[in-house]
Amino acid sequence: MKKSISTGIALILAVGLLTACTNRDMGTVGGAAIGGVAGNALTGGSALGTVAGAVGGGVIGNSLSR
Repeated sequence: MKKSISTGIALILAVGLLTACTNRDMGTVGGAAIGGVAGNALTGGSALGTVAGAVGGGVIGNSLSR
């Protein structure tokens, strides 16, 4: 029960912080999220693949949102 409450609070806080982001920031965050998921799927759950995908996706998302 405590874990779900703290997760809910963290989610509300994250959404509140993202409202102050510019379009470029949102592109970077969105690209990192998509890249992380893709990296995780392509490498079978490897942490290194997830991080590499997130970094690559963040760079691409930042470039596309300019």
